[in-house]
Amino acid sequence: MKTRATNVVLPAYHAAVVKHLPKAKQVFDRFHIVKLMNEKLTQLRRDLQREAETMNRKVLTGTRWLLMKHPSNLDESKNERVRLQEALDLNHSLSVAYYLKEDLSQIWQQSTKALAERFLTDWCRRARASGIRVLITMANTLEGYRTGILNWYDYPISSGPLEGINNKIGAMQRMAYGYKDKDYFIAKLYALHLAKFALIG
Repeated sequence: MKTRATNVVLPAYHAAVVKHLPKAKQVFDRFHIVKLMNEKLTQLRRDLQREAETMNRKVLTGTRWLLMKHPSNLDESKNERVRLQEALDLNHSLSVAYYLKEDLSQIWQQSTKALAERFLTDWCRRARASGIRVLITMANTLEGYRTGILNWYDYPISSGPLEGINNKIGAMQRMAYGYKDKDYFIAKLYALHLAKFALIG
């Protein structure tokens, strides 16, 4: 029985695996699900900002990264918590979407798969009940991939290490402004996992 982590935001991968590896158990990666939710929240913020009056627009400006941050990572010295709360107090839809975004991570924090399934069902119910278009779309997406999401409880794997390697390769290429010698580039890739320093780029 084959198991693999899958990027939930690329349905073509999912369809290809179903077609060519029908016995495979797909596990939709937590990172990509959270990323998709963040994209929905960003879309909502932009929509609200376009519709807002001048005064309200100023409050929403610059809040994108505050909405993405985990509450524990908000920088008090930069007044980030206060700025975030001002934006949430300003608009009910944004506030609902933000707190549902924070709740979403609890899908992977349940003690059993059955509890996780119950939580996912409840999250989707609350998202739909909000009447907010981007949340309804997100709920439909999660429901469509619920088996792959819940499979994490049977196969707790992630594409995180692969994403990390890809990021390191990208940083290495940027630092060197690319590699013209293919063989040298391949040799650098083999040696990359031995590096003890952090690549910056």
